[in-house]
Amino acid sequence: MKRLKQKKIVLTLGLLTPLVLTTSKINAGSFGAEIFCTMREGGNDHESSWDAAYTYIKKQKGGFFKVSPKQAAAQITESVIRDRETFSYCVEYLDNLHPNRKLIRDLKKEEERKEKEAQEKEKKRKKLEKELEEANEDFSEESIDRYSY
Repeated sequence: MKRLKQKKIVLTLGLLTPLVLTTSKINAGSFGAEIFCTMREGGNDHESSWDAAYTYIKKQKGGFFKVSPKQAAAQITESVIRDRETFSYCVEYLDNLHPNRKLIRDLKKEEERKEKEAQEKEKKRKKLEKELEEANEDFSEESIDRYSY
């Protein structure tokens, strides 16, 4: 009987815990969206608005695992889409929450490649100039007449 009671308690806690955590997550995401959208509408830049909203969402989550920036951005987006009437002015700012990270990485790699290429060209140019100077030093100043025997 006691064992059955313990199982019921564990089962009840197992069912209620996700509901409580999900509700707090939704509320954190919703208020995070409100923070983000209000700040953007007030004229703040993306970074400061994002930092404020993300910090709030992280603090509300608590626990062992922290909310990743992608998860927080998804929560804000979800809140804005769910409550379009309230956040209708905020839809235009959502694209900044989900930048094309692959494109950004590729652009950065391309920029680094071009910079490295430019450095290598400069290095080759200096090497050729040095070799040319050394070759010019080997020749004397007198001219050679090719027809004189």
